[in-house]
Amino acid sequence: MTDIPHHRRADFKVIRAVPTRWMDNDHYGHVNNVTYYSYFDTAVNGFLIEASDIDIRELPAIGIVAESSCRFLSATSFPDIVYAGIAVERLGRSSVVYQIGLFRNDEQTPCAFGRFVHVYVDRLTRRPVPIPEAIRNVVEALTR
Repeated sequence: MTDIPHHRRADFKVIRAVPTRWMDNDHYGHVNNVTYYSYFDTAVNGFLIEASDIDIRELPAIGIVAESSCRFLSATSFPDIVYAGIAVERLGRSSVVYQIGLFRNDEQTPCAFGRFVHVYVDRLTRRPVPIPEAIRNVVEALTR
């Protein structure tokens, strides 16, 4: 795991709880792989809404997920609580690359590690635009 820049819970400035749900488990008794992507989306957008104190759905520019990836390191299962650590890998003019560590319950090392790319586009034209100021302000706070 040496190529993962944030590999301990303490490495993240923001940690958000994402409780697992009964329906998250698959037939094998652990959270299904695709559900981790939902945790990433929930953690990042929940952070943006809470930190900016605005309804991001009402902005003229919206963040769409242009890329995501996940490295699965150990299993989690309902009724675990997953904690999502959020860090910024890169902040560009119209995009943000997040690193997300998912931590099972009180564990200090991640059960999964992800990359999540938001590209901001005009709500109507879907063409890239600069990151809205309210979003840029809260994301910049993660880079310091």
